Amino acid sequence: MATLRPDLAIIGSGSGNSLITPFWDDKKVVLADKGVGAAGAFGGTCLNVGCIPTKMYVRPSALARSPEEAAQVGVTLGEPEADWPAIRDRIFARIDAISEGGREYREGLDNVDLIQEKVTLTGHKTFRSESTGTEAEAEQLVIAAGSRPAVPQVPGIDLPQVHTSDTVMRLEDLPARILIVGGGYIACEFSGIFSGLGSEVIQINRSRGLMNQLDEEIAQAYSAEAEKNWTVKYQRTLASLEAHDPSSNVGGVTAHVVTSDGRSEHYDVDCVLVATGRVPNTDLIGAAEAGLDLHEDGRLAVDRHQRVLAGGKPVEGVYAVGDICSAAMLKHVANHEARVVAHNLENPGDLRQVRAEAVPSAIFSYPEIAQVGLTEEEAAEQIGRENLTAKTQKYGDTAYGWAMEDTYGIAKVIADRRSGEILGAHVMGYQSSNLIQPVVQAMSFGLDAYTAARGQFWIHPALMEVIENALLGLEVPIPDGAPL
Repeated sequence: MATLRPDLAIIGSGSGNSLITPFWDDKKVVLADKGVGAAGAFGGTCLNVGCIPTKMYVRPSALARSPEEAAQVGVTLGEPEADWPAIRDRIFARIDAISEGGREYREGLDNVDLIQEKVTLTGHKTFRSESTGTEAEAEQLVIAAGSRPAVPQVPGIDLPQVHTSDTVMRLEDLPARILIVGGGYIACEFSGIFSGLGSEVIQINRSRGLMNQLDEEIAQAYSAEAEKNWTVKYQRTLASLEAHDPSSNVGGVTAHVVTSDGRSEHYDVDCVLVATGRVPNTDLIGAAEAGLDLHEDGRLAVDRHQRVLAGGKPVEGVYAVGDICSAAMLKHVANHEARVVAHNLENPGDLRQVRAEAVPSAIFSYPEIAQVGLTEEEAAEQIGRENLTAKTQKYGDTAYGWAMEDTYGIAKVIADRRSGEILGAHVMGYQSSNLIQPVVQAMSFGLDAYTAARGQFWIHPALMEVIENALLGLEVPIPDGAPL
């Protein structure tokens, strides 16, 4: 049983992998990673089973909807047909090569020891690997062990026809009929993907409405559109699952569902996707047993420098990044945290803090959704509804919206009517993840709503006029010397 004493140890090869900068070339580093997905892939969730492959599915799914959209503007296209194996193989031929290349690169570095198995913390800066018993005693430690899909403990949940986001993208064939359990961003993204590619999608959610964590107006608008594009059943909970042929790993499955009023329903489908959230991997690495502080949801508690807390105090030289400590669970947040932690590891006498303001996110469903800042409900609670101004702009009321014959896209901005400070923005519709970026920029650099709207040119008649018109519609004061 070997004992390693590195200058830096990292648990997790997602954003944690980026911490091995040239600063460490003449020092010893240990990188421990058990891998993600069924194959134990190197490189973390986003690359292998999260953001990147899902968006690579979103693109062909969107293209498959082209005939329907073209018909709205007088163009007839042929009937789409999705080649699932070709789509899947295109995606993972690229991703698997990147993952394996990353693993081989780290294995080839003289200053890096790669432990490719599960590890458990034995102290604040020490851990032991599960299979070989290799121990690491580090000068500094970064915990970047990520999160995993939450799985409800119901009978039949281990059937091979039941998937999470870790496995569903590797299906052999496109399911003719799929049940998707959940109403959050993962469930909604996959509902959009599979319905676009031609599967019959049934989505069940235990509450009323989808994406209920969003601004109420946006959530209601999204739910209404989702109901037009696939079957959505509310106030239903998965009770059990039963294979059609228990002696075989192929064939369909019956999902037994309970409604809020106690009625039983069953759905015969080819497969089930369980997408009811994610849980941080603190339990898998023994964080609580090692004396580290946890939030109620299981995340590691950290300070603004990303130092891990123990007994309410930061542990010097122990940091965390990504899903294991971040409530946002967003890759761009994890990357920002990693940049801050990289600086702090290399400059312990000059610690920097992470930014927590104007954090945007997007849901690449159909339709697409993006958001930043406060919802209207949150803003009203914080500053009082009388001090609030909000404007919702329809895509269809702009020139490019006319060109698209758009019937559902909306952009909403929220500001403090006393100062013009932009408090939040919410967009649902085509390219919403791009349209929201000018608002993210304005919020990040302190531009008030009046100046953001009038202090720059907006290309006419681009779709970005949706954001311009929303900002122009806010009731905010005119700053001294403001542009016309």
